[in-house]
Amino acid sequence: MQYSLATPPAAPLTMPTQVLSRHQGSRVADPRRIPWLARLLTFGGSLGLTATAGWQMYSLLPLNSETALAWGVTSPWIVTLLWLLLGLFIVTFGWVALTAMAALSGLLVRRNWRQAAPDAPLHGRTVLLMPVYNEDPVSVCAALSAMAEELAALGLARHFEIFVVSDTTDATIRSREAGVVQCLRDRLVTVMPVWYRRRDSNTARKAGNIRDFVSRWGSRYDYMVVLDADSLIAGDTLATLVREMDADRDTAILQTLPRLFNGETLYARLQQFSGVIYGPVFARGLSAWQGHDGNYWGHNAIIRVRAFAESAGLPKMPGPRPFGGEIRSHDFVEAALIRRAGWTVRMLPELPGSWEECPPTLLDAAVRDRRWAQGNVQHLGVVTARGLRWPSRAHMLMGVMNYVTSALWLALVVVGLALSTVLAPQFFTGSDDAAWLQSGQLLFNGERMIGLFLLTMTLLLLPKLLGIAGALFGRRRPGLVSRIRLLLGALVELLFSVLHAPIVMMLHSRHLWEIVRGQDSGWSAQQRRGRSIAWSELLRRHGGQTLLGLLMLGHLAWLASPLLYWMLPMIVGLVLALPLSALSGSRRAGGWLARLGLLSTPEELSQPAIIRRRRILSSQLETAVAVHDQAAGKSFPA
Repeated sequence: MQYSLATPPAAPLTMPTQVLSRHQGSRVADPRRIPWLARLLTFGGSLGLTATAGWQMYSLLPLNSETALAWGVTSPWIVTLLWLLLGLFIVTFGWVALTAMAALSGLLVRRNWRQAAPDAPLHGRTVLLMPVYNEDPVSVCAALSAMAEELAALGLARHFEIFVVSDTTDATIRSREAGVVQCLRDRLVTVMPVWYRRRDSNTARKAGNIRDFVSRWGSRYDYMVVLDADSLIAGDTLATLVREMDADRDTAILQTLPRLFNGETLYARLQQFSGVIYGPVFARGLSAWQGHDGNYWGHNAIIRVRAFAESAGLPKMPGPRPFGGEIRSHDFVEAALIRRAGWTVRMLPELPGSWEECPPTLLDAAVRDRRWAQGNVQHLGVVTARGLRWPSRAHMLMGVMNYVTSALWLALVVVGLALSTVLAPQFFTGSDDAAWLQSGQLLFNGERMIGLFLLTMTLLLLPKLLGIAGALFGRRRPGLVSRIRLLLGALVELLFSVLHAPIVMMLHSRHLWEIVRGQDSGWSAQQRRGRSIAWSELLRRHGGQTLLGLLMLGHLAWLASPLLYWMLPMIVGLVLALPLSALSGSRRAGGWLARLGLLSTPEELSQPAIIRRRRILSSQLETAVAVHDQAAGKSFPA
């Protein structure tokens, strides 16, 4: 059956390709107060902590003539290992300190995030833009219908339109997609327009999809709310975003903080709980220091269409993939180019009513991370572009560090293992045995080393502690269960975070190795529903990690090295990588914890109406598609 899907009349808007090596100046915007205090706390505080910890580590290691003589260190390659240990410690400690100080600045530096009156009338026309690529069309259209219904209930539907821009290549999904969108149009025929366009060639992926839309119909709209296939935004939240854009004519992008929802597996529920408790801490810290030099995450944000068109046309990067070609992580670069043009990019970290779904398993998250890692590493070719503001460069470098830190942590482990080996008495003969053994004990068990370890762990856990304190005693408790269950849930989340960390370290390190070797990540549809992972796949992905954990355990036990106690949590995570990965996708484990009242989120305990409506609409759409396949023109069931 052919469906009478349509696009609106052409309303082209020129979107020129930006030149990274040339910048012709910025538009003149109203002067903005720079958040100097938050930036001083975040970057100055982390720099001070890192310098202090680095000096302590330098003083502890035999890197000057006096300590080297006391330790009996004369071999150049041992000195090289010690310098490498110091350098890796400083970089990894600095990353931990930066994250902690950003969270602290969000607590200490309070700002008024909103500028618009809560009841201001809406102006202009806004499009709910849904780019899709081989996604489940029922879930997508159910979310769009739920958003449209909420806007209609608020009396605001006339200000909005829905536009599905498809890059779907699978023939079966493509046919079903057209049918479901037709059902959506039938249902919303008296509510708001629903448009649909499918490209024959998915050039430049999502960024190219949106650019094609802007070039053809951009001048029809004032704002576009860019969505992902799993996005859901409440009606009053959409209205607030439009009001904020109306109130601040200099803002080009306004980013929300999406909360995770609809997760059933253990991994998804861990991530949901973490987002509720700790997400606001990180978001407030990020928003505090970035101010109007914000970032964009590619979805659940509202964008001023003309600003986007004139400033964010992405160029192709020179050279072969994975560094060359279309820019993968387009969102960071688009925000940087828009900011370069003089527009502001802001965030509303405390605006509720914005959701997205989470990958259901550890391995599904790794597949997504593989694409993100390649895109973020590619930013190293963008970060030197002329005219970028330094916070925009910082966003890109921090995105790279999210993955490079794993490789640095792995290198730190390898250097620590090497030093534990050469400091073991089994590897030395003669009069220096006792001195070397004493040196090893001082290095790994000395009071100053223990002090550095405690400082590092305090900074590492500080954002989590702030999040838990806010959930327990803050003015806006997240509506969870009792405080006891909240604390128990936090302990469960912390346990799995510790166990998952070395697995993620190895996965990210492999991603970086593949990128350096020139392997492209490809572009596959994201897995959004739980699935059973075959043990053969688990063995292929985690067998090497398990073997590495066993070898580390055996080696350090044989050496009787005190480093074993420091590395035991990491070793346990690697040894148990296979069952932990399998357990991450378990609906049974997730349901069991839910019945105990652990890892519960507000969306589970008191489901918002729009989430409930989305679920109902999904089943209705399934029925409606079947009806359409039998009788043309059959309207959507009430």
